[in-house]
Parts: sequence; C-alpha cells; structure tokens
Amino acid sequence: MLLLPGKAFNEPFESCQREAFHYEVQDTYETPEESEPFTRFLAGQPDDYVWMEGWLDLVRSMTARGVHVRRARVVTVPHTDYTRFALEVAIRCNSVAGEEIKYLPRHLIDANLLTTDDWWLMDDETVAFTVFEPTGQFIGGAVTTDPRIVSYIREVRDRVWEQAIPLADYGDQPSR
Repeated sequence: MLLLPGKAFNEPFESCQREAFHYEVQDTYETPEESEPFTRFLAGQPDDYVWMEGWLDLVRSMTARGVHVRRARVVTVPHTDYTRFALEVAIRCNSVAGEEIKYLPRHLIDANLLTTDDWWLMDDETVAFTVFEPTGQFIGGAVTTDPRIVSYIREVRDRVWEQAIPLADYGDQPSR
C-alpha cells in the first residue's frame, strides 16, 4: 500500500472517472476542523458550513465531470451526538453538493460482513483506506489496487448499499 498524506490524498479524487464511493463505520470522528462546528451543533447554534467548502467544491467538480459520488454510513442506533451532527451536515451540505448518501443501522447487518475501517473505492479499481492519528487528525489514505482487496471491498460496498436507507428517507427516521 502507498500512503498518500494530506493534500496528496486528493489525487485519487482528481483522477477518478466514474465513481467515488465512501464507506464509513465509525460512530464518532474527532477531526480538529470539525471540533468547533460540532460544539456549535451540540449547543444548538447555527453553522455557516464554511469549514465544509473545500470538500463541497471537490464534490461539485467531480459530479460536474460526471463522477458519481456515493457515501454509505453504518451507524449505531440510538445515534451518537456525532452521528446526529453528521446527518445534519449530510442533509444541509453533502447531498446538496451532489453526494448520494445512505445510512445503514448497524443492527440490521451482520458485523462479520463488514470491514472495521473506513475507505474510498474509486472506479471499482482503487481502494484508499482513510488513516487518522489517535488524536483524530486526518493523515491521508493508504491506497491499494490489489485485486483481492478491491474485490472484497466491492462486495462490502454492494452489500451495504443494497441494504442501506437513502438519506431522504433516513432523515425522517424517529431513531435519530
């Protein structure tokens, strides 16, 4: 595997031609750039989402060139505060920028059929496992094109996507 640190992690997104699929399984992320917005969310204060603009610009540029950007989140119910925050951001920002997002309550799938790491699958050919420091700081992505790993990741993606609930429907769920 090749580690693409920091901004170098944008390379797979920029070269992606058809689809970028993000799989998330953590119930809480503690990335420094989300710390202040998360605190505002918990306090019930409004957010201007300026901190999301870099990501949203990337998604918009990808979708403008025909790349389908999808995200599946496997979540614990009842939701953690962070999951509620991420759901709000997904509704207000990610989906508006062009991401297709689904949620899968963890209790609806056998954990043995999942991976325990978050990852991106680009064009069904490249997997980038997201790497974080213990403090929550994003380091980059560990990238591989190993056909066995890619095949397994595709199976997980297909299984989760098939069972997951679209954001528009999930956002109305009383479980949040």
